[in-house]
Amino acid sequence: MTVLLDRPVAPAVRPRRAAGTRTAARDPFIDLLRVAGMALVVLQHWTIPVLAYDGVRLTTGNALSTPGVWLVTWISQVMPLVFFAGGAANAIGFGRSVQPPTQWVAVRLRRLAWPLLPLAAVWIPLPHVLLTLGVPAQPLEVGAKLTGQLLWFLAVYLIAVTVTPYALRLHERYGLRVPAALAAGAVLTDVARFTTGFEALGYLNIVFVWLAVHQLGFFYAEGRLRGLAGRLALTAGGFGAAALLVAFGPYPGSMIGLPGAEVSNMAPPTLAMLAVAAGQIGLATLLRPWLLRLPTGRLLDWAGPRIMTVYLWHMPALFVVTGVVVVLLGIDTPRPGSVFWLAGWPVWFGLLCLVMWPLLKGFARFETPPALPYGNGGWGTTLAAAGLVGAGVLTLTVGGFAPGGGPFLAVLALLGGLLVTAPRSRV
Repeated sequence: MTVLLDRPVAPAVRPRRAAGTRTAARDPFIDLLRVAGMALVVLQHWTIPVLAYDGVRLTTGNALSTPGVWLVTWISQVMPLVFFAGGAANAIGFGRSVQPPTQWVAVRLRRLAWPLLPLAAVWIPLPHVLLTLGVPAQPLEVGAKLTGQLLWFLAVYLIAVTVTPYALRLHERYGLRVPAALAAGAVLTDVARFTTGFEALGYLNIVFVWLAVHQLGFFYAEGRLRGLAGRLALTAGGFGAAALLVAFGPYPGSMIGLPGAEVSNMAPPTLAMLAVAAGQIGLATLLRPWLLRLPTGRLLDWAGPRIMTVYLWHMPALFVVTGVVVVLLGIDTPRPGSVFWLAGWPVWFGLLCLVMWPLLKGFARFETPPALPYGNGGWGTTLAAAGLVGAGVLTLTVGGFAPGGGPFLAVLALLGGLLVTAPRSRV
């Protein structure tokens, strides 16, 4: 294992840091991975839908269903890099923080929960208003549900943030054995899932796969992913293992869920996804010297404070354009890759950007929660806040913003989690 992870010169990950200690600036490579990852997520969500409306029902296909195109998803499925970058950023941020661990977690809970409130404030009444105005019910339901379903990332990332202080202690004590144990959990989960046919077992890998990737970010934060041999081994080993799993196992080639596929590597994540994640991390770290030479400083400074807004509102922008172009005007998506598809894509993308711009201007201010004091509760209070926020996000992930009581309960849970992080008044 020593060939994979070089020993650091000066470890950056520490469980606590004394007050007044100087810390390193933000890592531009990690910032670049996070911004580029989210940008690619948006680009794919705006590009790959194949949409058609027959006057009653909106059907949604996927351009990546085209035979042979699945290999693209081994690079374009960037959520592994986003979780890896999140792990590195959490390790660096916690290591230089002078706050108690519980307050460090509470700060991040607020940052995750606060931007969801304006999204809910718009989407809870919006379906009712649009139905009253005569908008067809089925396309509206598709948009309302998908807007919530894409919040799955926040639900999983919330788990990763909450366990970061404990995960860092495990990392310092056991090192590589922690992601190895999580990977073993992913193996056992897939074996149980595919041998018993009980698909629900696969959702255990939400913890095993994504926390393993998050944990690998700790090694980068320590400077232990710098050796050329190790990065080459991670790249070749990850992609090679994924190729073997796809060729001889029950795993599809695509790393995103495709319509009609019996098995998805993404929902829930599989061992094949974990293997591709390792390959992507190795490749990204190999490209790091060249990526850092790119003149991205001003772009990162602009995009960093807006990244959550883009993630939350890019699908509503898609639904606005879809509602006008596909549902109202009756213009279906051309066959992916055709001349009409290629010629129309710049217009489609331009319309999406045109709708996204005022959303970004209007809602980016909610990236930063109000500067209110935090409570001094222990882990019980912090876990209660995390549980409430997680319950709210999970409710929206499962049911979306479709008309009903679910979105109201989700908002109440989010507000409850935010209130728990506040100081308790003394009578």
